Amino acid sequence: MNYRLFQLINDRAGRVDGVDDVMEFVADRLIYGVFAGFAALVVWALLRRRTVAVAHTFAALLLAFLGAQLLSHLSGQPRPFQTHRVHQLIAHTGGVSLPSDHATAAFAIGLGVAVFLHRGWGAVLLVAAAVIGLARIWVGVHYPGDILAALGIAVAAVAVVAHTPTVTTVRKPT
Repeated sequence: MNYRLFQLINDRAGRVDGVDDVMEFVADRLIYGVFAGFAALVVWALLRRRTVAVAHTFAALLLAFLGAQLLSHLSGQPRPFQTHRVHQLIAHTGGVSLPSDHATAAFAIGLGVAVFLHRGWGAVLLVAAAVIGLARIWVGVHYPGDILAALGIAVAAVAVVAHTPTVTTVRKPT
């Protein structure tokens, strides 16, 4: 089923050059826009002394990264272009496909921002994450399951951080 969904998306690649150009850009470069947006939101939050929210968002991102690394080592699933005939639109080295690092980072940032910093900007970043995931399939470097696994890891990471008690310090009156 994962490969059939992959084919439904990737078989559209290579038909319209303008669409392929957009998908190539999104698959390869939009992650930098997500990181730039996240950096701007971190600065905004720090200026408003929302350090706990920033720390929670970074903790979720770190936890998602660690979860993705663990799953990557456990799965060993090769990329689509290593085992199938695909429309590969961007150059990419072979290796483990599951999960997508781009999608994991983008979803973790989007969810972290939505839960801990700002719902509206989090929603914008989540849309960007979904578009990145779709584009990674379109260009032939990931299966749909890789993107769904990235989303699952991001959801789990944010949930763990959101449900972990926060240590706060209480100042004694002088």
